[in-house]
Amino acid sequence: MADFQAEKDTVQAYHAALDTADPDSEAQVLADCTTPGYRWRGFHPFGELTGPQTVAETFWAPLKTALTRLQRRQDVFLAGTNEVDGHASTWVVSMGHLMGLFDAPWLGIRPTRKIAMLRYCEFNRVENGRIAETAMYFDIPHLMVQAGQNPFPPQTGAELVQPGPMTHDGLLTTARPPEEGAATLALINAMVADLGQWNSGLDLHEELARTWHDDMVWWGPTGIGATYTIDRYAQQHSGVFRSAFTDRSKTTHLCRLAEGHYGGFFGWANFTARPTGGFMGMPATGAPGEFRIIDIYRRDGDKLAENWVFVDLLHFWKTQGVDILARTTEIGA
Repeated sequence: MADFQAEKDTVQAYHAALDTADPDSEAQVLADCTTPGYRWRGFHPFGELTGPQTVAETFWAPLKTALTRLQRRQDVFLAGTNEVDGHASTWVVSMGHLMGLFDAPWLGIRPTRKIAMLRYCEFNRVENGRIAETAMYFDIPHLMVQAGQNPFPPQTGAELVQPGPMTHDGLLTTARPPEEGAATLALINAMVADLGQWNSGLDLHEELARTWHDDMVWWGPTGIGATYTIDRYAQQHSGVFRSAFTDRSKTTHLCRLAEGHYGGFFGWANFTARPTGGFMGMPATGAPGEFRIIDIYRRDGDKLAENWVFVDLLHFWKTQGVDILARTTEIGA
């Protein structure tokens, strides 16, 4: 059995301390659980932060001041070694929603005094019982929609509070046979190889069917939305995206791992592409843009069944000269 229990225990203890701490205690919690040179990456407007004090003061304290009584509603939890660095490092992944009462403004987004959910996924690199590095990706536009400040034109997919796995087995708190994770990682790699070509010579549906079940679900970010079945995924996202962009760079990841029937990756950035057709209801600029992405997958047998996707669309549009966050919050002020 592949045993990452020590690393999982480290992250679970961190979550337990963080989730119960008040905003004034965040810095101490992070200092206790992370390394002094702790590196944190987050979606726009946060970017890269260094050190537990900075992360606490810049992200966690303001978030928990805005979303009071914050509760972690976790759907996927797994660990594994990082294929990108030759399996030298161990990472622990947590995905779900951070739910609270939206009682104060955050990033210019109006409070609603109602339940609000911030979709998140984080990759934590654990080293000697402490967290040395985190990629914490979150769907800020999804929170904006809940506050009535929709930042984007109508999207091609569906806008939802996204559920966890259909099988309800995503919390891998105990060890799984290593061959299960190896099979999942191999399938993810095969899918990425197909996806990164855009010139496989196959019809898009045929290409997708190589690695996806026909009834696959693609849980995309707000601004693009969720789709169901290969046919609708091709119509409502994959085909749309491919027709909107050219000059897609090769895919690069900082971490890629799997455990059991779950796996995923993140990059900073994963790839660049140049918009030459309209995308998300906005005109093309022709300027290269960066895509910072986390993908989490569930494998069912020999194909992928579900995919949860986090894309830093605020950062992408900033690279295109449009500050979506500033524009939307100013209009809604």
